[in-house]
Amino acid sequence: MSQNTQWMQRDLAVLWHPCTQMKDHERLPLIPIRRGDGVWLEDFDGKRYLDAVSSWWVNVFGHGNARINQRIREQLDSLEHVMLAGFTHAPVVELSERLVQITPDGLSKVFYADNGSSGIEVALKMSHHYWINSGQPGKKRFITLTNSYHGETVAAMSVGDVALFTDTYKALLLDTLKVPSPDCYLRPEGMGWEEHSRTMFAAMEQTLAEHAHEVAAVIVEPLIQGAGGMRMYHPIYLKLLREACDRYGVHLIHDEIAVGFGRTGTMFACEQAGITPDFLVLSKALTGGYLPMAAVLTTNQVYGAFYDDYATLRAFLHSHTYTGNPLACAAALATLDIFRDDNVIERNKALSARMASATEHLKDHPHVAEVRQTGMALAIEMVQDKPSKTAYPWQQRRGLAVYQHALSRGALLRPLGSVVYFLPPYVITPEQIDFLAEVASEGIDIATRESVSVAVDNRYPDHRDPG
Repeated sequence: MSQNTQWMQRDLAVLWHPCTQMKDHERLPLIPIRRGDGVWLEDFDGKRYLDAVSSWWVNVFGHGNARINQRIREQLDSLEHVMLAGFTHAPVVELSERLVQITPDGLSKVFYADNGSSGIEVALKMSHHYWINSGQPGKKRFITLTNSYHGETVAAMSVGDVALFTDTYKALLLDTLKVPSPDCYLRPEGMGWEEHSRTMFAAMEQTLAEHAHEVAAVIVEPLIQGAGGMRMYHPIYLKLLREACDRYGVHLIHDEIAVGFGRTGTMFACEQAGITPDFLVLSKALTGGYLPMAAVLTTNQVYGAFYDDYATLRAFLHSHTYTGNPLACAAALATLDIFRDDNVIERNKALSARMASATEHLKDHPHVAEVRQTGMALAIEMVQDKPSKTAYPWQQRRGLAVYQHALSRGALLRPLGSVVYFLPPYVITPEQIDFLAEVASEGIDIATRESVSVAVDNRYPDHRDPG
């Protein structure tokens, strides 16, 4: 029995994996990973896999990065953890200073959580509580976009638009307002991204005009709706949204958990619109994929609404045991050092261009409706019928065929339903990008070659496997 098989059997005896129908593993082997090195993951039998999705979009500088490793080792020798209530420590102070320095002007205070969903909860609670402290307790609803995803804790699910989640957990969720997404995949023939995004803003404008009196904040994933299928839109939408939120007295929350730290071509997506949100939520790449951490940045105006004598009981009510953990802060500081010292954003331009050229041929594939890209994120949308953009029924699991083929070729490509995407580490080489494009092309050919007959249930027509 191979070491992979041994570890897989031990795993299945005791573990329940995230976003997984565990019965799948009766026929789909788990892959136990022994070590990581740069863009590569290696299993216990010695096979390597090129990590094209940065292990759920976090390992931007690859696995086993020597500089991040060293910074964590140094921190481990002095302080592993101390509570952040009544105490502080050097790494959390330094990280907060750095984050305030590199994010858009006006974001001056940092609040920490320990994962992206919790960071979203913090921003929603902080906005809600701000309006209470400001004498406007009626402003307690949130506006969000269709096809959005903001995490899987209760409030985070509430502002998302994943039908399976909102149906299953409906009794637990907040009452939110959903506005049609500016998703440019859905634009009319011949219309550009900017025009479509401007056109789609009319629905947001109307919703704000009608509901601003009861709305605390609008929350969006700027430029790329990640788990919704890497759907993309133009920065003009963010600019118009910032202006409208100011006019109507509503907070703007940017969820940059997935798109922050260079993924869109700028350090933060909001930079492309030249705006500052009231809340900027960061996680994932913040620590280079090493340790769980989220940061919520906000303004002095928001902070001031909570700053008062103890007896007023206006303090913000949220905490995490591991808030501002020194080891996670050390990893984050090393990550920011790499961005600063290695001119990463500029260097990524060549890699982004190579991703575009390596996949250019797929635009002519009979079952590819679109190849779209923003910065270091590229998505290939497989469809049943190209002219009409008719999607494959999700029950056919076409993306799974791509995933399985890629594994056989030594690549980790984990599609979102029928959307094959590249979100590689920034240490990938042009030649490795070419390899991924080759593997993806083969996988798409295999996945779309044959008809598949399965029972189709129309309850969740836009359902996607988690990516």
